[in-house]
Amino acid sequence: MISAGARFAAVACLMAVGLYVHAADAPAVAPGPTERPITVPLEVSATVAPAVVNADGQTHLAYELRVTNVGPWNCVISGLDVVALGDSQPVASFSQADIERMILRPGGPQSRLGPETSVILYVWVTLGGQQHVPARLAHRLRVALGDYAEVLTINTPQLAVAAEPVIIGAPLQGDRWLAANGPSNTSGHRRARIPIDGHAAIAQRFAIDWVRVGSDGQTFRGDPLKNESYYANGAEALAVADGVVAAVHDGLPQNVPGTDSRAVAITLETVGGNYVVLDIGNGRYAFYAHLQPGSLRVKLHDKVRRGQVVGLVGNTGNSTEPHLHFHLADGPSPLGAEGIPYGLESFEVYAHDDANVVAGDAVPSKRTRAIPAENELVRFDGSAR
Repeated sequence: MISAGARFAAVACLMAVGLYVHAADAPAVAPGPTERPITVPLEVSATVAPAVVNADGQTHLAYELRVTNVGPWNCVISGLDVVALGDSQPVASFSQADIERMILRPGGPQSRLGPETSVILYVWVTLGGQQHVPARLAHRLRVALGDYAEVLTINTPQLAVAAEPVIIGAPLQGDRWLAANGPSNTSGHRRARIPIDGHAAIAQRFAIDWVRVGSDGQTFRGDPLKNESYYANGAEALAVADGVVAAVHDGLPQNVPGTDSRAVAITLETVGGNYVVLDIGNGRYAFYAHLQPGSLRVKLHDKVRRGQVVGLVGNTGNSTEPHLHFHLADGPSPLGAEGIPYGLESFEVYAHDDANVVAGDAVPSKRTRAIPAENELVRFDGSAR
């Protein structure tokens, strides 16, 4: 049996498309300082405040650091310590090998920055069971400059940790829902930085592609080229909180299931298919994508109640099969806002990607005020198995 992680990581949804330019004749780089520099020539900033993520029975902090080399030498990031306010010991330490995996760009090594270049460090700190969520974080970066022999250290200003995530209801009901591409530091959603109007954001930072699997571990039964064969098709997408409809898009036709069968050309307007955006207050917006055409049960400016049906799960836009893409963000733009974490009031987990997904008789683990992690198989409270 192929694991759920291998099977469903390829569910296409709102993904980033990167454009990279490689210079044919790069200018010569200075070999390194001849004596200890008076300062380490790096600029370090956070793209968002560190966010608290309660998932897989643990507490995590998720955020990104932009590191820019403003000096004339190549710079290698050889280590990173994350330090809580008032503590001398770091809450997390990352080696150069770890950092290689925390950066996403073509070529390598990932940890080396040329002059006037930047990288994004995707930071995911898992707190130990006895650790409290810190109020503020600082960072120590260990760096090598060119061929200078000594490894230098830069201490960054403190960052305030964001407030605890909002608690919402479930966007679906029933059982055997798989959190494909769900929250982790390596999912496709986590690293989908998409520039819109000159600003790059990660709206999908904590997004989930909800697919439904049968007792055989498949997402469909019968003809795989028919949307009606998929267990998720036609499921009711539910308002996760009281709110107001901030945006809707309808009228796009369904795709034929498959990796290359889009019914329309994919643009910023069509990538989410037919969708609903709910303003649930306090600068938080819930995004429901890939809904069936003509299935939307709400219209612009409607007031909705938690649990109300907003539309039916479908296969529109940048989608390979019927599923619900769901995320929360700090603005109504499907891709131009920053994704924010949340917790569901209650759900049960009874399998993961390293477990056989047909094991529906496994003893479920109840989770409260948490978000389903990547490739967890869940049922929502009150539903029959």
